Amino acid sequence: MLRRKTAYMKDVTSYRDQFPITNSTVYLNHASVSPLPRRSAEAMRAFTEDVEGFGLKNYGRWMETVGALRATAARLLGCGSGEIAITKNTSEGLSFVANGLDWRAGDVVVGIRDEFPANYFPWLRLEKRGVHLRWLDLENGRIELEDIDKACDGARLLAVSYVQYLSGFRLDLDALGEICRRRNVLLVVDAVQGLGPFPVNVKQSGIHALSASGHKWLLGPEGCAIFFIDQGLLPRVDPVEFGWTNVAGSEHYSHDPVLLADARRYECGTLNTIGIHGLRASLDLFHEVGVERMANHIDGLARRTIEGAAAKGYEPMTARNSANGSGIVTIRKQGIDSAAAVASLSDAGISAAHRFGWIRVAPHFYNNDEDIDALLEGLP
Repeated sequence: MLRRKTAYMKDVTSYRDQFPITNSTVYLNHASVSPLPRRSAEAMRAFTEDVEGFGLKNYGRWMETVGALRATAARLLGCGSGEIAITKNTSEGLSFVANGLDWRAGDVVVGIRDEFPANYFPWLRLEKRGVHLRWLDLENGRIELEDIDKACDGARLLAVSYVQYLSGFRLDLDALGEICRRRNVLLVVDAVQGLGPFPVNVKQSGIHALSASGHKWLLGPEGCAIFFIDQGLLPRVDPVEFGWTNVAGSEHYSHDPVLLADARRYECGTLNTIGIHGLRASLDLFHEVGVERMANHIDGLARRTIEGAAAKGYEPMTARNSANGSGIVTIRKQGIDSAAAVASLSDAGISAAHRFGWIRVAPHFYNNDEDIDALLEGLP
């Protein structure tokens, strides 16, 4: 079948060189774990060589890289670097808010029952503290803003994913922020499936806290994540992990338990320094390419996937357009074993994911038309 070429990102080839995996695999599984860009892997190798050869001699440079990661993450999110903590994963950041907020018996949290478990269990456990959970359900992989608005009446906090991990449905963060401002509700966002290639401005949207691991769409290593917390919320969220670096004067080994005045108060002890080197390099790549350009390119790849799959009899989990779509496309076909189809694709060098009877495809900005066409040719 002849397919029209798309022209959303003309110079994608130059960035493909940053991804050696393209030499062996059509990688369309970024909603799971992303391959490292060459520059990120090189930054991590350089760090290990530094430690191997010189121990802590260049510790000052390591700390400069830590600060640089905070700054580049803040730029990506539209906030101050003092509102960024470096954590291990998405779950940790969400748990900081769930476990550290000054809850009162009778408080209401609104969440989505079908969320990824990282954005479900931290809130569910609050029932033991007298907090009421008001759960909403996805319908065909999506949820309407009107339903969220109604559920937030009288609530204290809304916990929601920017992008649903299964369907790929992307919520309008500005619209959520307007709802939460009007309802006087805290907005907490699991952004792991959208942050990076899709724009997020926490101040514009009125987000109070946000958490995102680095190893998916941010193209970083596992074990290194970003946690944003609005400066105004800091006094109300106590650290639940406490160590020597949470306090002012830690560089002098202070025994005075005065918390740092910024988001670093949530960083308990030594950080994942090698992961920070890798994630910093990855985020620099996002700023170099441009998030809007990435979003447009990925949108084009997603549309190509849906159109081509539909021509072979596949249906999408949810209706998609440029406003609510993400990098995730989830499809299935009557009579086709999705798990077997994904295994067959893997044998052909094409990486996708099987989830609950569906095939989940997740291209990134360095993928191109030929990658999608290979997927479509490989689908039974």
